[in-house]
Amino acid sequence: MSRAYGYTSYGGPETEIWFDRPEPAPGPSELVIKVKAVGVNPVDYKIRSGAAANPQATPHFPLVLGVEAAGVVVAVGSDVKGFAEGDEVMGRTAPGHGSYAEHAVLLAEATTGKPPQISFVQAAALPVAGGTAWDVLEKLGVAEGDTLLINGVGGGVGVMAAQLARNRGAAVFGVGSETKRSMVESLGAILVPYDSGQVVEQMRQLLSGGVDAIFDVVGGEPMRHVAILITNPARIVSVADPGVADLGGSYLSSGSAGVPAVANLVAAGKVDPKVLQTYPFDEAPHALRAVESGHALGKIVIDLEQTTEV
Repeated sequence: MSRAYGYTSYGGPETEIWFDRPEPAPGPSELVIKVKAVGVNPVDYKIRSGAAANPQATPHFPLVLGVEAAGVVVAVGSDVKGFAEGDEVMGRTAPGHGSYAEHAVLLAEATTGKPPQISFVQAAALPVAGGTAWDVLEKLGVAEGDTLLINGVGGGVGVMAAQLARNRGAAVFGVGSETKRSMVESLGAILVPYDSGQVVEQMRQLLSGGVDAIFDVVGGEPMRHVAILITNPARIVSVADPGVADLGGSYLSSGSAGVPAVANLVAAGKVDPKVLQTYPFDEAPHALRAVESGHALGKIVIDLEQTTEV
């Protein structure tokens, strides 16, 4: 049997439960891993709430939480090439599967080998945040000399985006809480604190001519508020709000094409996923609550090799 943490219906935290299930088997284009670490993301609770659930899928509860994991391959689908039992990998879960579990089913095309220089905890932080940040920067065409504003710089995606943009030679400005100043500055970015309610005014003082690109991780009114700073609306991309199209920008859901490149940058010491909090598997509910609070600093990972302190 394989232990998992999931939910019995769409709704709030009250729907979450621990349960045992048979160890899963891989279908076509899938592989199964013994999970070593799990990345925790806002999409986890959005899927549980029903807000980000697949409307075409018929749910078969209980469902397992989570969309990314790192671990060791224990089974490979008959049509999957390039992976074998014992490989250390990281990736996104296959449709209908979750990652808060002792075993997880990953989608082969969204899975990549883990460089030996990085830990499983670091690896688990990359498929969503790293892949999303890379894809958005590609979409924005961020290059040397550009100015980039990240709206929501303090979380996992923003942290990766800031570092990757700096590696491309861009000047990075990040909207976030004053409490995150030291971390944001450690990324090579300039914090624009939203606490004062003067984000646009502060940015105009820093860059009177506006910004070349905006990477939005927040959506809603905060996104619309900073959009006035863009010099070309086509260079606004949001991963949080499809309504960005009304502003002339683009909505992009997370991808995985850039994960191998990001992993190599982490292995080379050029990017730090900033995993600032880890939780043992038994404390998976606390890890999700920390992200659901909206105030998580950096990336949160569930470490299945970490023991609960007594």
